[in-house]
Amino acid sequence: MCKSGEVSFKQNADDVPVRVSVVISVLAWLALLPLISLELELELELDSMAMQRAQDGSCLHALVFVYSLCWVCSVGFVVGQTGQLSVDASSQNARKIPDKMFGIFFEEINHAGAGGLWAELVSNRGFEAGGPNTPSNIDPWVIIGNESSIIVGTDRTSCFERNPVALRMEVLCGSKGTDACPSGGVGVYNPGYWGMNIERRKVYKVTLHIRSSDAVSLSVSLTSSDGLRKLASHTITGSKKQFAKWTKIEFHLKSSQNNTNSRLQLTTSRSGVIWLDQVSVMPFDTYMGHGFRKDLASMLANLKPQFLKFPGGNYAMGNYLRNAFQWSETVGSWEERPGHFNDVWGYWTDDGLGFFEFLQLAEDLGASPVWVVNDGASQNEEVSTATIASLVKDVVDGIEFARGGPNTTWGSVRAAMGHPEPFKLDYVSIGNQECWMLYYRGNYQKFYSAIKAAYPGINVISSCDKSTISPSNPADLYDVHVYASSSDMFSRTSMFDNTPRSGPKVCSNAILRWLYLICMLRISTPRNDFGSSMARQAIVSEYAVTGDDAGKGTLVAALAEAAFLVGLEKNSDVVEMASCAPLFVNDNDRRWSPDAIVFNSWQNYGCPNYWMLHFFKDSSGAMLHPSSVQISNYDQLVASAITWQSSQDKSSHLKIKVVNFGSKAVDLNISVSGLENGIKSSGSKKTVLTSSGALDENSFQQPQKVAPVSSPIDNAMQQMGVSLGPYSLTSFDLLLEPSKLHSTM
Repeated sequence: MCKSGEVSFKQNADDVPVRVSVVISVLAWLALLPLISLELELELELDSMAMQRAQDGSCLHALVFVYSLCWVCSVGFVVGQTGQLSVDASSQNARKIPDKMFGIFFEEINHAGAGGLWAELVSNRGFEAGGPNTPSNIDPWVIIGNESSIIVGTDRTSCFERNPVALRMEVLCGSKGTDACPSGGVGVYNPGYWGMNIERRKVYKVTLHIRSSDAVSLSVSLTSSDGLRKLASHTITGSKKQFAKWTKIEFHLKSSQNNTNSRLQLTTSRSGVIWLDQVSVMPFDTYMGHGFRKDLASMLANLKPQFLKFPGGNYAMGNYLRNAFQWSETVGSWEERPGHFNDVWGYWTDDGLGFFEFLQLAEDLGASPVWVVNDGASQNEEVSTATIASLVKDVVDGIEFARGGPNTTWGSVRAAMGHPEPFKLDYVSIGNQECWMLYYRGNYQKFYSAIKAAYPGINVISSCDKSTISPSNPADLYDVHVYASSSDMFSRTSMFDNTPRSGPKVCSNAILRWLYLICMLRISTPRNDFGSSMARQAIVSEYAVTGDDAGKGTLVAALAEAAFLVGLEKNSDVVEMASCAPLFVNDNDRRWSPDAIVFNSWQNYGCPNYWMLHFFKDSSGAMLHPSSVQISNYDQLVASAITWQSSQDKSSHLKIKVVNFGSKAVDLNISVSGLENGIKSSGSKKTVLTSSGALDENSFQQPQKVAPVSSPIDNAMQQMGVSLGPYSLTSFDLLLEPSKLHSTM
């Protein structure tokens, strides 16, 4: 037996060892029958034939030993689980997987964006988190100095109309005399989101707005968490006249040291009153230069996502509508964005990561944006259909912001933000699973009609299931969410197997097109009979293993999700898109587990399900081939096969993925038929995701405890035997000889 996950190649292996051992066992039994009879006869002639009986007895014992050995071998092959995987790799039986099959879903949960993917280091940069009534809470800002030297509060004197709250510092001490300020001055500091990660020789852009009643001498520093070590510093100076009105100050700080738990410090030793607002520190080096934390965005890019669904589910809705994500409040200058309280997940966001930034991220990742819009419902409220018109118009305006020309009302706002070319927004999801609510269907129809009238090419996604879609309640896609235990998720591999296939999506025959028009005009035949507006395709936009064995991201949870995705691949004629949830978690604010990517201010790691997604990143747009597994008394194995073409060197590959969700090792005989050209003898590889324990997790201390391990396959061929370890996901990427078979038809 090979070690867990290793591959042993047996030419023309099939099940020969089993058959041979069984045949030998039968022959051994046949040989024993006359010998047993002989033994009885010998018992009657003990005195005269004692020597001969002893010799025959030795022969009998030898044959019994041979039989026993053969029986053990035969049983061993059954207990060790031997199976057969057949793959039909012919082009005529292949089916294309949708181009946007696998993507990612971002929700502002677990400080995924604020304090995470969005690289802003200052928390509550506009002092709005404490609410509109002043004086207000300035958390997490902290005062430096006691009340005898400084009084800090908030008032509503900001120069920003939509952000009226500003910080007011009344400095009571001075630079000398009996009322001299303490060494280092007094002021405030901001620790960011559980500490700022400041790196040596890296540059940080600092922006702040100042107004003062007197001359200004304000030190702006990046320091250690206790304020004793300065990493970088700049002093802002100016006369009373210079700062009598709000003034924007910008400069760069270059750090001299590394410190993963730093803070921003603003101090002075000059008496007077200073107002501060919209204080920002951004790393100069961000992903594609667009403000995303480079390491986290790179992890997303490595998945090759074909779509990005945003800004979330419950986050888009809010517990109350006043706290829902409102796209128009998140565009334009960041200083003008009012921010809002994420009441579903319990924290403030400045909305630096807004509608524009989500569209930009999708573009940077090469993914199609999928916008989840508020449909007039929150967790606790609902707008009636009679009064939904303003929200419908708001969504149409949002589409114009994304897709409109630079001379349109909202397209000009986008252009002013530095993106004159329209974004490729082709998907809009109406709500977040509110089909059960009183007004959803009526409101949905209002949204659908208005969007299609203005932008016919937009794909509209319904929160209702397939059974509710009809000519009077049309949709291009319907949304499905799946949260289950690992065993239940594994069982859902066949979830879409029995989904009705109601005919071709596009009818190319001229006669059928003519009949379709007649039916549309004259009779009430359901339109999906001819492949039109009734949704046959699902988007499984949220799936995740939850429960005790999910932990913070276990191997067994990842394997269950992998099996589920194999099922989606095989049913990709009725499932068009899929993404896991949630995507990110800041380890300091874990509101939901498990998540795909864990991070803090300076570290990150992928959970097993993040690494599992790498096995599917070549599936979108690939060709799916029929495959079947035959194995007795073991139902823990699922497999799929695709051919895909590398975008880099145009090489073609046959990828076979096998999930072993059980505790037993499996010897699997793989048989590939129908290839137009063969498998190259070199250049193939196998990749295995497994670990010593099914409940193993990754951590900051062991970030790669459960991670894929790849190795070359020597002498790969169309008939080969492989060994699969228990609780494992294995892929065999077989490099094909140049052929006419590509990843597209």
